[in-house]
Amino acid sequence: MNQRLAVVTGGIGGLGVEICRQLARAGRRVVAADLAVRTDRIAQFEAEVADLGGAVTFEPVDVADFDSCADLVRRVGERLGPVDVLVNAAGITRDGTLRKMSPEQWRGVLSVNLDGVFNMCRQVVEPMCERGFGRIVNVSSVNGQTGQFGQANYAASKAGIHGFTMSMAREVARKGVTVNSVSPGYCRTALVSAIPESVRNEIIARIPVGRLGEPAEIARTVVFLTADEAGFITGANIPVNGGYFMDF
Repeated sequence: MNQRLAVVTGGIGGLGVEICRQLARAGRRVVAADLAVRTDRIAQFEAEVADLGGAVTFEPVDVADFDSCADLVRRVGERLGPVDVLVNAAGITRDGTLRKMSPEQWRGVLSVNLDGVFNMCRQVVEPMCERGFGRIVNVSSVNGQTGQFGQANYAASKAGIHGFTMSMAREVARKGVTVNSVSPGYCRTALVSAIPESVRNEIIARIPVGRLGEPAEIARTVVFLTADEAGFITGANIPVNGGYFMDF
């Protein structure tokens, strides 16, 4: 069997790096796709994955730009072959209460978090269907399930991701392509660490397991959903939040 090729958007971010590492350890060739402007972070990322023997490489992309996503998939195809696994982990926040939220704050978050999922999926869905295999995981958020004060834009984008996921899953289910979403809770990333300690402690107090999640715990769920053997799981949303939100 050919070694599967995975593309991870937001691949040099807090969750993205660990997803890349664990996919590589599971035997995938991995492309971490992210903005090219973060040159210092790219160099740091390349050092962080140096122990994986070249299994993880970086490619620039702006997921908010449809043509940039098309160019990414074209370049990857020419260099490494077709994309078997797509993980949409790129995401940003531009927080503010709705009464003060600017159109730019709204559009900026929706264009990266939600349009970016469409832009990337649109590039790979047809080739995956033609080959009869594909695994797509879209990273949503617990706040897409619960809402969050000051995050109408972010919560809307993350809730929209799962609606998109279920619709796409129905369209490609008979083609050997699965589409699922993962909804992380609060994890030990730079984004969460930037929250004031008093607020962070309040959040942790509301998490039944009593701690923040680790990026590795999210990544393991992604690896599970992208396995060849996971072909009977599609259209699902897997919450990984320490019990912070329990749906029924």
